Amino acid sequence: MDNDFIAPDGHPRCKWCGGAAEFLPYHDNEWGFPVDDDQRLFEKLCLESFQSGLSWRTILNKRDNFRAAFHRFDFHQVASFNEDDVQRLLQDAGIIRHRGKIEATINNAQRAKEMVEQEGSLAAFFWRYEPTELATPQTQTTSPESVAMAKELKKRGWKFFGPTTAFAFMQAMGLLNDHSLNCITRERLEQSRQQFQRPG
Repeated sequence: MDNDFIAPDGHPRCKWCGGAAEFLPYHDNEWGFPVDDDQRLFEKLCLESFQSGLSWRTILNKRDNFRAAFHRFDFHQVASFNEDDVQRLLQDAGIIRHRGKIEATINNAQRAKEMVEQEGSLAAFFWRYEPTELATPQTQTTSPESVAMAKELKKRGWKFFGPTTAFAFMQAMGLLNDHSLNCITRERLEQSRQQFQRPG
C-alpha cells in the first residue's frame, strides 16, 4: 500500500492521484478506460504533445481552453488551419503558446485525415498496438508497442510524438490497464476493457 494514495473516500488509488485535487476525477472516470472515438483519440494525442516538458496538471487545467481553441479537436477543421490561426493561437493565453506544438497539431490533423482514409479510423490504427505482455503497473515509460507506434507515426509524417508520449497516450486511452494493483479503479477498468469491442 506504500505506493498508493488513500482518497477522501478511504479507498486506495494510484499514487499520482495525490498530486492535485483535479487528478482524482480524471483518474476515476477517464484515465485508462478504453476509447475508440477518433476525436477523443486525436485530442489526447495533441494534449500529450503539448504536455512535452510540462506537467499533466498544467494541461488538464487548460483542457477546456484547448478544446475551445481547436474546435474540440475536430481534426477535419484543425487540418484547414492557416497562419492566421497560428497567430490567433499564439495570442491565446488559455493554452500553451508554443509555435512548434501548435504547428505540429495542425500537421497532425492533416495526417489524421489521411489515416482515416487509409485505415478507416484512427481507432483501428491505434488499437493494433494494444500490448500483449504487461510489466508491473507504472514501472515503465515506454514499451515495444509504444516504440513501434511512434516509429510508424513518424514515418507517416506525424510530429511531436515519441515513444514516451505514445506510452502515456496508450495508458490514458485504455490500451493497457496500468492502474496500480491495489487501486480501487483497476477492477472496474478491467471489466470495461473486457466489454470493449476492439475496432477492426
